[in-house]
Amino acid sequence: MTTSTGEAIQFWVLGVVAVLGALGTVGMRKAVHSALCLAGTMIVLAVFYLAQGAYFLGIVQIVVYTGAVMMLFLFVVMLVGITAADSLRETIRGQRAAAVLCGIGFGILLIAGIANASLHQFTGLAQANAGGNVEGLARLVFTTYVWAFEITGALLITAAVGAMVLTHRERTERPATQREQSEARVREGRNVTPLPAPGVYARHNAVDVPGLLPDGTPSELTVNQTLRARGQVRDVGGEQLRRVRRLEQRSDEYVEGVTEGESEPEGGQDRSGDNDGANHAEGAAK
Repeated sequence: MTTSTGEAIQFWVLGVVAVLGALGTVGMRKAVHSALCLAGTMIVLAVFYLAQGAYFLGIVQIVVYTGAVMMLFLFVVMLVGITAADSLRETIRGQRAAAVLCGIGFGILLIAGIANASLHQFTGLAQANAGGNVEGLARLVFTTYVWAFEITGALLITAAVGAMVLTHRERTERPATQREQSEARVREGRNVTPLPAPGVYARHNAVDVPGLLPDGTPSELTVNQTLRARGQVRDVGGEQLRRVRRLEQRSDEYVEGVTEGESEPEGGQDRSGDNDGANHAEGAAK
């Protein structure tokens, strides 16, 4: 079985993209960027499936995993607002050691699978898809690899139930009303009034731009804490403040120039009258 030049180029180009996406999924600081990198890796895998003749598997990879599951994860991450600080907290003792052991076990299984595949002769696409790609895939899933398929399904269900248990919090007491929350803020002496609005630019309402105090310094209370934890607060100090000052200075100079221009005709008429009188006096003297 030989590989054509186009297949080789496709593999090496898309393989590099898939590996970079996988590394970005692990190494990105923001969860949204990690989810986008994972979505890119899934799309590349779908292209690999399609190139190998597994059309059903490739379409399922795009429609189900990338289009539905991964986009759902991405939207949830964007709405909930997971920060990098949250991922550093070890809620269960020993989970990092367990993760390392599981990673080592997965690496051993991956190496063993690749070694087993390289020792045997490939069946070929024509024989594997003799009765159709869907039939061939179903035969492998429900006969040869049925045990691995059932274990994977059980793990996915367990992960979904565990996520629901961890995120659900049973409320054991009555929630505080708005009046009680207002009274508590007054007693504590902090943020009695509503929080100030963020900075507003002429083009758009910028919720990530802190509002400026009368002395020109940014106010910490004008930007949401979630945006601040993500590092998505736009800088308005330094050069930005100097631009605002220069703009205000040019506006003041323009207003002063207009004001002087409006008051100039009266003074100009008086001075021209004085000059005419002086010229008449000089002519009479001559």
